[in-house]
Amino acid sequence: MIGTGRIHIYYGDGKGKTTAAVGLAVRAAGAGLKVLVFQFLKDNSSSERKVLEALPGITCLPGRERVKFVGNMNGDERAEFRHYNNKALDEIIKFCGPFDMLLLDEVLCALELDVISEEKLISFIRHKPRGLEIVMTGHEAADSLLEMADYVTKVQKIKHQFDLGRSARKGIEF
Repeated sequence: MIGTGRIHIYYGDGKGKTTAAVGLAVRAAGAGLKVLVFQFLKDNSSSERKVLEALPGITCLPGRERVKFVGNMNGDERAEFRHYNNKALDEIIKFCGPFDMLLLDEVLCALELDVISEEKLISFIRHKPRGLEIVMTGHEAADSLLEMADYVTKVQKIKHQFDLGRSARKGIEF
């Protein structure tokens, strides 16, 4: 165990939030800590996930097989996706007890898009298991979460290939 556990946030419009969080998970696993990972807004095929699943000490909870961009969802699909994410968080809360670190990738984006309950997430963080380190990523972070966090890293975009209309490349952007 690592003591009382701290809250980490990686957010902003720059590239590297998930990469930094995954690096922290790898470091923790290398130190013998047990890490639990769940990726919101992503399917089970991200490049980082393939490596994480192969590492001792890291458990990746399965997500949906196919995830549609929230902006392309109709009202019923959004409501169903919100329900799915809230149920996923309920399962994570039940399952995380024996772990030292919990990585909630893109959970801040799920909050921003209103496809997960902010109240449920904040309540979980306030009542989390004592030794659990929680790492969250996304584009925007609610003030309430920033206040609760022990580590906050804002990743700022200066230049990005998307701005030039270039497509995401497997292994680099996803």
